[in-house]
Amino acid sequence: MRIVPFGAAREVTGSCHLLQAEGRRVLLDCGMFQGREEAKNQAPFGFDPKEVDAVVLTHAHLDHVGRLPKLFREGYRGPVYATRATGLLMRIVLEDALKVMEEPFFGEEDVEAVFHHLKPLEYGEWLRMGDLTLSFGQAGHLPGSAFVVAQGEGRTLVYSGDLGNRQKTVLPDPSPPPRADLVLSEGTYGDRAHRPFPATVEEFLAILGETLAQGGKVFIPSFAVERAQEILFLLYENGHRLPKAPIYLDSPMAERVLALYPRLVRYFSEEVQQYFLEGKNPFRPRNLEVVESAEASKALSHEPGPMVVIAGSGMLTGGRILHHLKHGLADPQNALVFVGYQPRGGLGAEIIARPERVRLLGQEVPLRASVHTLGGFSGHAGQDELLEWLSGQPRVVLVHGEEEKLLALREALALRGQQASLARWGEGVSINLALG
Repeated sequence: MRIVPFGAAREVTGSCHLLQAEGRRVLLDCGMFQGREEAKNQAPFGFDPKEVDAVVLTHAHLDHVGRLPKLFREGYRGPVYATRATGLLMRIVLEDALKVMEEPFFGEEDVEAVFHHLKPLEYGEWLRMGDLTLSFGQAGHLPGSAFVVAQGEGRTLVYSGDLGNRQKTVLPDPSPPPRADLVLSEGTYGDRAHRPFPATVEEFLAILGETLAQGGKVFIPSFAVERAQEILFLLYENGHRLPKAPIYLDSPMAERVLALYPRLVRYFSEEVQQYFLEGKNPFRPRNLEVVESAEASKALSHEPGPMVVIAGSGMLTGGRILHHLKHGLADPQNALVFVGYQPRGGLGAEIIARPERVRLLGQEVPLRASVHTLGGFSGHAGQDELLEWLSGQPRVVLVHGEEEKLLALREALALRGQQASLARWGEGVSINLALG
């Protein structure tokens, strides 16, 4: 049994790992490279797609499923296993990616091929491929997200996928993994623990309360899958603590996800499930308004506050949020609240550094609005949670993280007597051998 990483090795995006065991070749995730690594999407996979027997997906984020249509374009015709929630969310994610890609490396027919070969696999079910068996555990990162347990040749491999931040309330906590011969683990936040989530929520509500009370606008750049809906959930639960103001969801993709959520109730935490059992949708605050067209979005920029605007993209790489910021950052009554990761070198990081002016959509804009970064909203486990999840595992290989963060996690694991190493692209790791 061996695992070969073909993405997310000493980087965050492009998750794609080839498991070889019992004469089978199973691909664990098939994600898109994003940001500075986008050019890699056009490159060969590093293996022959025609020789892969099955694909198993951990969750529907683009960096875990975005190259799947390319896999079919290059000859793959086998099954794709995922939870029902992952399949439903993935259609939204892939269709949106096809619309916004500047240099498409797959087409509509390739997306349809993915769903023609999609097969459900739910938590606790066993997928049997000869003498190789695989199953899903709860990862708590997205509705339907999973970690993978593979057993064959007398060995056990666990692949974490992305593990959720268990401090948050919308999704279930990650389940503990079984003891394994090797764990292939993410380390996105391997260098630090997150700020306590209740403190993050209190700061978030204080910013909103102050800004709305003075008639200002609160701009929240947000990821369309999970983060936008989580913000709506917090506004639903805490609306009575805030000045009355409209909440605009200005993201067609986030609205498609929101419309899907009532079909995914069993994948949420018990708290969220209880709301739905009572006939309430906790992701739709009473004063929520969905902005449908681009024209309506632009018109909103000229409306007076107070208001809350949730719009994509979460990393300011495009989308409707840029138009709102172009018209709103010059007003000191307004607030910009980052609830998601802002990569180095990006527009978000530039704004956080508080320059006097920012270039938006070809125009220099004075930066007078207040700017807030709330890292506690992260959807990933922090270092303390990763260490607890990996507790007792004798051997760990780290993926899905910037190199310095993975090195920090490796050192923390070493202090606990656990063997850990960083994966390299295309370099196979034998699950039968001890680390050198």
